[in-house]
Amino acid sequence: MRPFPEAPHAVGSSMRRRIPPVFRPRLTWRYAACSFATIYVLYCFVFSLPLFANPLPKYSGTYAVGAIDIETPVSSPRVVDTARFKDTKENAFELQTVLFTLYYPAGKAVRHKPQHHWIPKPVSVTAEGYAKFAHISNFVTNAIFSGAIRGLVGGIRIPAKVDAPLAEPAHPVVPVSEMSHPKQHTEKVMAAEKHGYPVVVFSHGMASSRTDYTHYAGELASRGYVVALLEHRDGSCPGSVIQRVGELDQTKLTFRMSEVESANGKELEVDDFKKAQLDFREAEIEETVRVLKLINSGKGDDVFEQNSRNEGAELAAWAGRFNTDEMIVAGHSYGATGALQALKGGPNEERPFRGAIILDPGKQSGRLNEDVNVPVLVVHSNSWSSKRSIFYGRAHFDVVRGLVEDNNERGNPSWFITSLGTSHPSVTDAPLLEPLLLSWTTGAKIDVYEGLRQYVHVSEDFLRFLEGGEKRNLLAEKAEFLEYDQGKGFGMWNPGQDDNEKQGGLWWDWRKYWQVHVSANHT
Repeated sequence: MRPFPEAPHAVGSSMRRRIPPVFRPRLTWRYAACSFATIYVLYCFVFSLPLFANPLPKYSGTYAVGAIDIETPVSSPRVVDTARFKDTKENAFELQTVLFTLYYPAGKAVRHKPQHHWIPKPVSVTAEGYAKFAHISNFVTNAIFSGAIRGLVGGIRIPAKVDAPLAEPAHPVVPVSEMSHPKQHTEKVMAAEKHGYPVVVFSHGMASSRTDYTHYAGELASRGYVVALLEHRDGSCPGSVIQRVGELDQTKLTFRMSEVESANGKELEVDDFKKAQLDFREAEIEETVRVLKLINSGKGDDVFEQNSRNEGAELAAWAGRFNTDEMIVAGHSYGATGALQALKGGPNEERPFRGAIILDPGKQSGRLNEDVNVPVLVVHSNSWSSKRSIFYGRAHFDVVRGLVEDNNERGNPSWFITSLGTSHPSVTDAPLLEPLLLSWTTGAKIDVYEGLRQYVHVSEDFLRFLEGGEKRNLLAEKAEFLEYDQGKGFGMWNPGQDDNEKQGGLWWDWRKYWQVHVSANHT
């Protein structure tokens, strides 16, 4: 017997009880949150959008941007350093191929290949590498990392046209941001017609890969520069797949000093391990230069035939289109240390670098090369300058400042500046994809788009200086901050040396984003 017999008017209620609870919800905040999450996931699935991440924005320069993955055998496969893995006794620093992505001004294309994924396939390689960095790599955690990466950024694609033709350096419409400098814009186009597009070879940082700096590279490409983003196999990249034509793929994950030993089985010292990595990076940089010179000399077909990534079908038409006699080397963090390393003893045939862009030079990546004989732009993020770090017995900031000052004294115009409000990853794609997360975890105060825009603008001004010798915008300023000044922080600096309104361009207020510590101008 039921304790409470149904009343005649409650028959409809029994039918309602047969309806699953999900279809007769209580409008609580939990239900609303779950519903929103479900709709969001379905929306992302239907429109092929990544979960919880912003897509990479389009490039803002004059040109469309093309991208080509190139992996070719090196000129002579070799062991750069004799260190070997403890477990397998295989060489840790054996150079077989070089891999880089070329970003360049692209012409109109009737068709082009699908855009590159920001996380290269297979995702599991990158995931396992990140798990190794976190010291928790095993079957379970690797699967968790793979699922998380696929869900967060697995669907992100790089907005560059793959295998599009190289643009002719014709006189394009001058963008609004350059209307105040039409003469310089015209001179830049004329230089590209005469000497070919300027070339930048870029080296990534620790726990990074060639796909972590795509927007910085793409923005420069949209402004008329060719950028080769290297992928290093020196143990600093989470995971990289070595591909050779006609052979099985080989996966090379990140590795630590504790995993390798000397050729006679002894433990390596920290400086020895760092030197091996930097020597390997230098060899990869030299091989990248060699391939770019092959393309420029009319051997693009040979490069395409050897390219295991099967891109670059029109490289033969690119002969004479690059300025490979005077390239620029650049890098971030560990890559900045590597870029400085590549300047040692140069410029020369293997490393024909006439200038360098050094972004947050490493604090734990070995000594900084001081044998520099070309102009250098050193950019510190706010977090890099504000945190005092002892570097081989001296403050890291003082070491960098001294390096730039000495280079100026040798007659090589150089700058050392701090980008206010930024953090170490601000030049990478990460803040664009996850702005709230990166701001919360790194303490960056600047808008992520503005931060990267400032890096691009000052880099372009330096590249323009290398081409024509003009010091404009920030490079025309005097050094007013011998030390980083925490009290003159983000948004506060306004020295007023000139009338801001007469500086021109949409970013005339750039002063509030920077502090100049060393300048090529008189103090």
